[in-house]
Amino acid sequence: MTIRGWKTRYHEIRNVFGYRKYDDLVSAKKLNSKIGRKYPISEIKKTIKGQTVFIIGAGPSLSRSISTLKKYPNVTKIVADGAVKALLEHNIKPQILVTDLDGDIASIKKIGKTKIPIIIHAHGNNYDKLGIVAEFQNKIGTTQTEKFGKLENFGGFTDGDRCVFLAENFNAKKIILFGMDFGNKIGKYSKKQVIDRKTKLKKLECGKKLLEWLARKSDSELYTTSRSIKGFKKISMVDLQCIVGN
Repeated sequence: MTIRGWKTRYHEIRNVFGYRKYDDLVSAKKLNSKIGRKYPISEIKKTIKGQTVFIIGAGPSLSRSISTLKKYPNVTKIVADGAVKALLEHNIKPQILVTDLDGDIASIKKIGKTKIPIIIHAHGNNYDKLGIVAEFQNKIGTTQTEKFGKLENFGGFTDGDRCVFLAENFNAKKIILFGMDFGNKIGKYSKKQVIDRKTKLKKLECGKKLLEWLARKSDSELYTTSRSIKGFKKISMVDLQCIVGN
């Protein structure tokens, strides 16, 4: 189910960045044609509902979060795009990967060969990358336009905030952010190649605003170990054990 109010947020995003809905739809139609057998939404719901969920982004603070993440092998982890490379390097298994295929393709393909579901997002700038989706074993497609065909729209703009929207959509009990900094520095795992730094930072700021909007509507307990976000309680790694254990 698309979160109420998303249509207005999407219109605002297009105005800010000058994106065309037509381009998003063209990519979405291509993605829809590549999905084949759609991974059951019921399985995603089962993974998230009522659970403590770690959302793992590719911001600068990710590197110093790795040792903590390794201590919680049984906590549901939803990882954003490029951050999956860091997890694989440290033998940390995610339960869900959310990607628009901008991250390390070798790492994304590696996940695609496993039973781990990949949620692939179509937008106007990734049309040429969507061909590889057919190779993935378990996949769900998403669009930022109205959902159609086999595609869903859970809300969100960047990979990181789309992970949070996903967890909220399926009623996670607690959502805890790692590597979700939304600052002026771009993490080394954030994107294979950042061509336009100014636009990238602008997208991160947009993602942060979307999370602040989501926090006003959310029934989940919201926490962040990264930079402060309005509506999310800032916690330290020391606090984490108590929160996860409750």
